[in-house]
Amino acid sequence: MFSFFKKKGAAPVAAEPVVAATAPSVSDLAPLQMPVAEVSASAAALLADVAAPDPAQATPAAAAAPGLPWWRNAVSKLAGVPAGTVLPPMPAAEATASPPLPPALPPASLAEAAGGAEPARQRWIDKLRNGLRKTGSSIAQVFTGTQIDDVLYEELESALLMADAGVRATEFLLQDLKRRVKDAKATDPARVKALLADALTELLAPLEKALVVGQFKPTVMMVVGVNGAGKTTSIGKLTRHLADAEQTVLLAAADTFRAAAREQLAIWADRNRVEIVSQEGADPAAVAFDAVTAGKARGRDVVIADTAGRLPTQLHLMEELRKIKRVITKADASAPHEVLLVVDGNTGQNALSQVKSFDDALGLTGLIVTKLDGTAKGGVLAAIARERPIPVYFIGVGEKLEDLQTFSAREFAQALLA
Repeated sequence: MFSFFKKKGAAPVAAEPVVAATAPSVSDLAPLQMPVAEVSASAAALLADVAAPDPAQATPAAAAAPGLPWWRNAVSKLAGVPAGTVLPPMPAAEATASPPLPPALPPASLAEAAGGAEPARQRWIDKLRNGLRKTGSSIAQVFTGTQIDDVLYEELESALLMADAGVRATEFLLQDLKRRVKDAKATDPARVKALLADALTELLAPLEKALVVGQFKPTVMMVVGVNGAGKTTSIGKLTRHLADAEQTVLLAAADTFRAAAREQLAIWADRNRVEIVSQEGADPAAVAFDAVTAGKARGRDVVIADTAGRLPTQLHLMEELRKIKRVITKADASAPHEVLLVVDGNTGQNALSQVKSFDDALGLTGLIVTKLDGTAKGGVLAAIARERPIPVYFIGVGEKLEDLQTFSAREFAQALLA
């Protein structure tokens, strides 16, 4: 399996932020000694202070900083835990100095460093190519002729628009391609196709960025998205990769609206031997607050808060997300450090609309694009890159754990045009 993490040595922990007077103390919380269904009274009281929107805290900075990239990983064994079991605290890791890591290489450079693609990554690239076949076949068909003329460019324009690349990205790609063809004096359609792959790679490059953990402890991630996008499943896969890398994770079941959402997240928690803070019918913001506070008290590396799926047109529900974000900031002044949107690649231009709406409301730091396998609308990543270039941390082309992998602009462009 392709790897994402490497165990990080002990890192200096930033000074504890000043928390509102209503915030619970460590002794008040004691979440491992009580059923996870209990949410602290202090968290509930705190919600009254943040019921109204607070523009000053609506979009805390999400600064990017050096850390551990996702494609370095150490594999660990998993052990099953019966569903619904409250897990005991994990033993604290000894503070040992780690040798300095070598300079980080982007995913696309790993194959060059090793003298060839890693088998697991090559299998992923093959699966990505198969998943994007519906999108790429109509584009690749444009280059089956022998002429490079206006007809070719017109057919390419139609193919890109049909792939939901969007008007702005399509116009940009056509202009860039014509310039490259002129500079290269290309006369062969196959050569023009290769130049299009270069142009697409350059357009998608701003989306290629590693998700970093370790700068903050815990690193708090708030995950949002519409119903059906694969949000909770993506959280489970993300948790598995983190747990395999010996990162301690605490999950917050803040999706208290959807039936069985807590149970679904609890199954992933049991599989991955991580803790979960959950309560049926609780205020989502209270659950998120308790989880962040518990994560700090227990020294967890990562806290991931699942939230209820909603459409960006549901204004009252979008305000609930803003409230959750404000409450998380009450528990940790620097959090949330990541606000991740999970989008369904099958939705095409609607995915771009979701990115814009959620970014305007919450200030997104990254995307997870799922269900790219079998879609004819994979060109939407070009539209996102041109109109709202928010990093795509992961893309998914299947249901298995290994089907969620880091995004590489070069790999995606080559798979799309294969």
